[in-house]
Amino acid sequence: MEIKPCGSVPTRRPSEDYFSGRVVQDPLIEAEAPARLRALIVHFEPGARTAWHTHPLGQTLYVLSGSGLAQAWGGPIREIRAGDVVWFAPGEKHWHGAAPETGMTHIAMQESLDGVSVEWLEKVTDAQYSGG
Repeated sequence: MEIKPCGSVPTRRPSEDYFSGRVVQDPLIEAEAPARLRALIVHFEPGARTAWHTHPLGQTLYVLSGSGLAQAWGGPIREIRAGDVVWFAPGEKHWHGAAPETGMTHIAMQESLDGVSVEWLEKVTDAQYSGG
């Protein structure tokens, strides 16, 4: 058994290559092989968002607070709110982030395949974010 006391894992800022706007992450689970689970609490300020990306084994989001937006490639932008659970299928190209005027925090959960849990792609443009 291992217990990580609250506050023992530092908050971090992810690479600006993969996010637009101010985002911070609090790592929850970084499982070692043979386990594959990775989970983070991700805090997005209003208007902040991920770049387009995929996950080899899919991704589940649990929205903790605020409201945000999520979109799968070719689909409509969907509003997400505290209490919502969002599932992206393996390989599904998507993005997610805060609403324009409201911050959003979610837990992001994904498994790694051969050590890879995410493939980052191009940034979401302002036009894409606004639905234009």
